[in-house]
Amino acid sequence: MNAPRFDLVVFGASGFVGQILTRYLATYFATAGPPPRWAIAGRSSTKLEHLKASLGGLSQGPTMLIADTTRPEETAALCAQTRVLVSTVGPYALYGEPVIKACADHGTDYCDLTGETLWVRQMIAKYQETARRTGARIINCCGFDSVPSDMGVWALQQEAVRRWNVPAREVAMRVKHLKGSVSGGTVASLLHALGRAKADPAIRKELNNPYALCPPSTQLQIQQHQITKTEFDQAFGAWIAPFVMAAVNEPVVHRTNALLNQAYGAHFRYNEAWLTGPGLTGWLKAAGITAALAAFFIAALGQPSRSLMQRFLLPSPGEGPSTAAQQAGSFDLRFLARSENGLRIGLKVTGDQDPGYSASAKMLAHAALHLAFDLVEGNTKLGRAGGFWTPASCFGAGYLERLCKHAGLMFELHPEQP
Repeated sequence: MNAPRFDLVVFGASGFVGQILTRYLATYFATAGPPPRWAIAGRSSTKLEHLKASLGGLSQGPTMLIADTTRPEETAALCAQTRVLVSTVGPYALYGEPVIKACADHGTDYCDLTGETLWVRQMIAKYQETARRTGARIINCCGFDSVPSDMGVWALQQEAVRRWNVPAREVAMRVKHLKGSVSGGTVASLLHALGRAKADPAIRKELNNPYALCPPSTQLQIQQHQITKTEFDQAFGAWIAPFVMAAVNEPVVHRTNALLNQAYGAHFRYNEAWLTGPGLTGWLKAAGITAALAAFFIAALGQPSRSLMQRFLLPSPGEGPSTAAQQAGSFDLRFLARSENGLRIGLKVTGDQDPGYSASAKMLAHAALHLAFDLVEGNTKLGRAGGFWTPASCFGAGYLERLCKHAGLMFELHPEQP
């Protein structure tokens, strides 16, 4: 069997996030040694040509490939040509399955930015066995959803085992600071999921299930405390409010634990929330966030109000902030691990750009690069076998090093509390 033509293909390169990803990779390749064999792919040759021209001296020769997910033969041919395919084509529930199927069929490693838990669950059920057989390593959720959460918990648990000889029984993540825009693709994905949930009570139940992505054979049912209202968090000494992306991140973290043979323990607990501070000011902020989220979900479930929001308030797929606005973004997440006998370790995870755009593109870029160049030797794949993995369960320490060295993330331990 001939070796694939390319090391890496960016599919959806002419979309908004795809362009950010492509430009980042071109810049990275220009300074990181000999450029790999890589390509940019999408439906429109005109848009791809414009993107390639915009790279100027940074282009390093990416080839242009045309493929449309509505044409299975084109998608299959695209995936067969590369060792790794990285996809920004969303909403993934609408456009992502043909790419997953083709990668699984051809043994092509794959990563994406999805935060669509229900879709990921469906893809695992349909293509896990094929991916295991062909050796395709499929890693979803490689952006702000859910890399900081998944890798943050993984790093904290490594430290817990080093200090205590056992993993932490409980980890909490609190969003201390988040500056950036919600991407149009994320909004479209969220609205699509809410539309399905409105029509199907079983889907509503799954959206609130922190074990939704765990393999059935290892699924745990330890009661998890999910933050659904304004609360005072004694461990952090501050008020907290629901964090909308907890519905994505919590299932990913629990799947990591399951895939690592319960390395965090069979009774591991994890939740996420906004951290708004102590006192009346903290309560007012938390109550405001809680009320705003409730209003959004109520409006999103009603067709007239949903249409008005989409038309006048929410970004559409393919839209996003300026480069300057992306560079002005940042995030600061605080993790707290607690042992069964009350010992504590804190972790601070920060990013230096807009979490939904530039930071996510860098996280995704290094997931793809890690798959393409760190987890192979010659034509032999190293590390994990084929199947659906999470970032932490597949990548571990090598990916964490990439994030800190190249992607603008920092993982800083604190002795007791953030």
